[in-house]
Formats: sequence, structure tokens, C-alpha cells
Amino acid sequence: MEQEIAAQVVGLGGATDFSLWKLFIRADFVVKFVIILLIACSIFSWALIFDKFKLFKKINSSMEDFEKKFWKAKSAESFNNSLPVNSKDPAILIFKTAMAELLKTKRQSSSVQVARVGRMLEIATDDEMKKIEQNFTFLATVGSTAPFIGLFGTVWGIMNSFQSIAISRNTSLAIVAPGIAEALFATALGLLAAIPAVVAYNKFNNDSKKY
Repeated sequence: MEQEIAAQVVGLGGATDFSLWKLFIRADFVVKFVIILLIACSIFSWALIFDKFKLFKKINSSMEDFEKKFWKAKSAESFNNSLPVNSKDPAILIFKTAMAELLKTKRQSSSVQVARVGRMLEIATDDEMKKIEQNFTFLATVGSTAPFIGLFGTVWGIMNSFQSIAISRNTSLAIVAPGIAEALFATALGLLAAIPAVVAYNKFNNDSKKY
């Protein structure tokens, strides 16, 4: 085991090659696992970012259209009847829920009607916001934990590097550099995964509040 670690860090078989692929290949199992985990988190984060970006672009556009049609309508009831039945637009779903409650409580006093419609609006809004904010927690988690996961991979790699240096009894820069580079690769990936996730989380969280 010690000979394998020493050979890995000392760089037998192309230690001077610092390409990303070679850094990954030369890393030990733990560092490889950390790298794969961070790459997977980064890919899923970017997929989520693009998905949420398209979602907010769509719902903001539909909200503008909804408001224009609402203010042009002769009455709330006629506007409600003109809305598509199977729409998944959050604003339309919230409005339909409120109108359904309004029509249901038509014979009750205005104070009761207002209270019940207001309550239904709150519930419908919360339900729709939960759908919009789905997977926000993942972005926040990646943003807060990815640097530490990368740091763990770096610390583990450096520990192996120092162990191998002690075994080989050679402290020249050419010997130390490959092992250190492999270890720092994990930290770089951690930051690469975390930074876009944090920026996206803050932006989308702010966009959801505005919406």
C-alpha cells in the first residue's frame, strides 16, 4: 500500500502531465470520489439553474399578460370564465382558487366572505410558491457544503502526499508538485460547484419574493 501511494505521488508514469484528466487518474480512491461527487453536484446545479431561469422568465411574462387581461375585463367573474381550464400558471391557479371560494360564499356576509377568500388566497399562494421554490434547498446546500467537501479531498490528498514524501525521502519540488496539484484540484472543483449555486440561489430567492 505504501509503495503504491509513493509511486502515485512521486509520479511514475507521467507525473509531469498536469492535465485535469491525469490529475484525476493519479488521485487515490477518496479524492476521486470527492471529485466525482462535486462534478455531479455541479452538473445538477447547472441543470437546475437553467430550469429555474426558464421558469421565472415564463411566469414573469405570463404575469404581465395576466394583469393586462385582468384590468381590461368587465368583471372578475367574466375574466375567470375566460381563463383556460387546465392552466398550470401560478397566477391563474391562485385566482381561480379565490374565485371558487368567492362564488361558494356568495350568500354569506361580506366580512365572512373576505376572511375566507383571503385565507384561500394565502393557502393557494403558499402552495404555488412551494412549487416555484422546489430544489432551492439543493442550491443552498451545494453552495454551503461544496467548498468543505473539496477541502476534505485536498486535506486527504496532501496527507497522502506527505506520507509518500516521507517514504521516498525526497522533498524536491518535482516530487511534491504532482501530489499537491491533485489535492488542490478537489478544492478548485468545490469552489466551481459552490459559487454558481450561491449566486443562483440568491437570485432565484429574490425573484420568488418579487413574484
